[in-house]
Amino acid sequence: MYMPAANERALEKARGIPADALILDLEDAVAPDAKDAARERACAKVAEQAYGGREVTIRVNALDTRWHADDLRAAAAAGPDAVVVPKISCAQDVHAVEKSLQAAGAPDRTMIWAMVETPVAMLHAEEIARASQRLAVLVMGTNDLANELHAEHVPGRAPLLPGLGLCLLAARAAGVAILDGVFNDIRDLDGFEAECLQGRQLGFDGKTLIHPGQVEPCNRAFAPTDVALEEARNIVAVWEEALASGRGVATVNGRMIENLHVDNARRIIAVSRAIEELDREAAARAAAH
Repeated sequence: MYMPAANERALEKARGIPADALILDLEDAVAPDAKDAARERACAKVAEQAYGGREVTIRVNALDTRWHADDLRAAAAAGPDAVVVPKISCAQDVHAVEKSLQAAGAPDRTMIWAMVETPVAMLHAEEIARASQRLAVLVMGTNDLANELHAEHVPGRAPLLPGLGLCLLAARAAGVAILDGVFNDIRDLDGFEAECLQGRQLGFDGKTLIHPGQVEPCNRAFAPTDVALEEARNIVAVWEEALASGRGVATVNGRMIENLHVDNARRIIAVSRAIEELDREAAARAAAH
């Protein structure tokens, strides 16, 4: 979830928001004359480790802005889980960010989340995704993409699907995570839930958010259902039983099970466990306050 780093109240409120990851934003949400103060505030929150076990990232300003270098140096010193970099267009952009982080002494655990939000980025999505061991996530910038395509925001996002598909293919080919773009109308919960469902069906790992009211329906959409979790556990149990008895073939509900089904079942179980852990942490924070 994007949180404006210029707004101290919003950053404090983020402690109680059950988002999986927070993006402390120095870019679009911050006016030019507030950039320096927002940078200091975001880095202080990272240093405080104020948000428990959630991933905490800092979105810096784009490479071609006058704030970018200072943002990266400060973020490197603070050591967030990642820096989110807008307007990444090619592998060379990723290399430049990586070089700057290394020069500033960023810890190895500070990853790069590359925002891909232009036609040229869509066409270079695979080289971006493979550009660095530090690159862990592609983040779709759907507002900027629609603007550059001269496309309309319509239900189903038909104008954006080619670009979304290219980036999904690139992320899966490179073995990195990928997050869907934001949904702009915070009052349209039905439209938001439909877009979350579409994102999950397309294969996104999650969705970027702009309002606390979007967190719960997004978590619900991307979390495994009870039915899916029960099926996943059943698949793993049947498979392990088959292997233990020397059989290389198993069936569940009349369906042949292969390694790929088992791998996906284990992924679903792992996601469920991670969500449970975050929920426990959130409950503990709420009880402490």
